[in-house]
Amino acid sequence: MISLLSKWLIKNRDNVADPEVRRKYGVLAGGVGICLNLLLFVLKLFTGLHTGAISVIGDAFNNLSDAGSSIVTLIGFRFAGKKPDTDHPFGHGRIEYISGFIVSAAILVMGLELAKSSISKIRNPEPVETGLTAVLILAASICVKLYMSFYQRRLAKKLRSSAMRATATDSLSDAAATGVVLAALLVQRYFRVKIDGWCGVLVSLFILYAGISAAKETLSPLLGNPPAPELVERIRTIVLSHPEIIGMHDLIVHDYGPGRIMVSLHGEVDGAGDVFALHDQIDHIERELEEELGCSAVIHMDPVETDNEAVRKLKQEAEETAGNIHSLLTIHDFRVVSKRSGMLILFDLVVPPAAKVDGAEAVKILTEALSASHPEYQIQIHVDNTEII
Repeated sequence: MISLLSKWLIKNRDNVADPEVRRKYGVLAGGVGICLNLLLFVLKLFTGLHTGAISVIGDAFNNLSDAGSSIVTLIGFRFAGKKPDTDHPFGHGRIEYISGFIVSAAILVMGLELAKSSISKIRNPEPVETGLTAVLILAASICVKLYMSFYQRRLAKKLRSSAMRATATDSLSDAAATGVVLAALLVQRYFRVKIDGWCGVLVSLFILYAGISAAKETLSPLLGNPPAPELVERIRTIVLSHPEIIGMHDLIVHDYGPGRIMVSLHGEVDGAGDVFALHDQIDHIERELEEELGCSAVIHMDPVETDNEAVRKLKQEAEETAGNIHSLLTIHDFRVVSKRSGMLILFDLVVPPAAKVDGAEAVKILTEALSASHPEYQIQIHVDNTEII
């Protein structure tokens, strides 16, 4: 259904990098979610009130919260597609993440309320009617929720949307929760065992798990995720495909929401080259990154010595010493300069968090080792915690 509607309503629907296309997909998915969840809420509420099953009533209000979540998702996608303005020069893409987090919070609140009601039902059990109509409605609800999870997950993959993934996870947990409710009614019908309250608690656990998972999924981009390895590799491939670039480091990716990515990095070039020609080439690479990856790119040009054998050997020695401290330690921006106080060796030591090495201690070991073998040099080392180089 979603595929058919998208053909009718969304032009250039395969160009998901376009914020306007993303917005239309989000609005379409949100609108369908609202309609289906409201339908399920009405049917389940009627069933729950008729049978007296707290688990069915809780499941109904879970669908009502899902309708509200779909409204939030719809609004989030609509505002996320707005163009940059004076107050938000990098666009409004992160609203999509915020809307996903609001959905997660609503899921958690609903889970807690259902757990509270279910515990009350365990303490004071009441008879539950288990007619065929209730069983059929719940079975149909499971099918609808599985379908919703399927199309939402497909859209999440297509749009690379954490908010849509959170909604898909919620729909899948709803299908599992309704399955538990259906099982409770069948047990009551055929074995006369009252497990309605206990099943309500189990449903609430499903809902809480979905809420926590969705919260992690949507909160991480707001706090700042590392870029995807595939994106890093594509950036490296494009930059290093140009012979003027000897190496690259200090790659930073700023994510301002889907379709709003800024990239900055340092590109090493031959210090003896024509600075104007190198600058033109850097500009060309920045434009290539923008065209290929749809991101804004800024490249800092780092001149390095390429024909000085003494400097090359000093750098190799520093690299080997850093590697002996920990295999993840690397160096960059290595240079030897002459000052009034004498000759100076300067470089950056990259100490990624995964190495679990104290930066100050690593600098001390490196300084002592290099000073012992080259007392004629002063050593100046800057610690860089950037993991992506």
